[in-house]
Amino acid sequence: MTRQSVDRLADSDNVDEVYLVVDKQLRANRNGNPYIQFDLGDRSGSLVGRMWNAGEQIFRGFDAGDFLHVKGKVQLFQGSLQLIVSSFEKYDSARVELTDFMPHTKHDVSKLLERLKAAIRKIGDPNLRTLGETYFIDDDFMRAFARCPAGVKIHHAYVGGLLEHVVTMMDIAEKILPLYPEVNRDLVVMGVFLHDSGKLRELTYARAFAYSDEGQLLGHLVIGIEMLDEKVRKVPDLTGEPFPAELHLRLKHLILSHHGEAQFGSPKMPMTTEAVALHTIDLMDSRLHIAIREVAEDRGDSAWTPYNAALGRRLYKGGRNPGAGDEEAEERGN
Repeated sequence: MTRQSVDRLADSDNVDEVYLVVDKQLRANRNGNPYIQFDLGDRSGSLVGRMWNAGEQIFRGFDAGDFLHVKGKVQLFQGSLQLIVSSFEKYDSARVELTDFMPHTKHDVSKLLERLKAAIRKIGDPNLRTLGETYFIDDDFMRAFARCPAGVKIHHAYVGGLLEHVVTMMDIAEKILPLYPEVNRDLVVMGVFLHDSGKLRELTYARAFAYSDEGQLLGHLVIGIEMLDEKVRKVPDLTGEPFPAELHLRLKHLILSHHGEAQFGSPKMPMTTEAVALHTIDLMDSRLHIAIREVAEDRGDSAWTPYNAALGRRLYKGGRNPGAGDEEAEERGN
């Protein structure tokens, strides 16, 4: 029997299917009555579910990362689909195929890895190139890098999302950096590779995407610098010479400042031209990814998407015929 995947659900559909609990919250309505809000998902996406008149005892009966066999009905509410859950029961994880539930990059991971390694091996600075090799020969690091999402919810939140994000940023860098010859291309490319490397330990992604204890307490900026320090100590094993202190300092600043501003969690603002470039490229890819996803995944009838907290706005979809647009994209080969 074909799965009722999240991306195929429509208004008024009756649902009888197994989903992964991405997140859960116990809330109260305007009258103070408790209800459960779920984020339910599979590899095609996620959907908000609500179970009315459900209190603490039911809420404690399952956790994020569990699989639930859910029954309910889809409804359109304020321009977005939601699932009104009438009943559910925990489902044995041994009976599910995990690949059906973990959202995954649409790109070939092996090809993304090839492009990543090729970009690093094109670096002219031998010290930076050797540093890249210390990461590449670390099998545990590379396996995790190929699987890690770039985030839990906001952007590239799927298996392979971090790798896809990094390779896209490298493509952007290759196109715009020739316009700014004063900026050190090698440093920016290495910064692109390493800027979110701490997410490998900040996030957990075996079944559901969440934050590790280390991630909650330290964050990926600090973790990324710790990982960099460890790899820098291994460079002399390959070159016989210590890694240059000035280069090490600049790389640490790239990692530490790439969020750009304190309000976005950056302890330091970008204070080198390369750090400004890295932050700009990162912001461009992450924000465009969010905007494109919001428009593509919104199935409401409104010409506007629902409000997106990360962007701080709604997005205008326009009044075009979606089918016509899809045909045009196919003709362009997109």
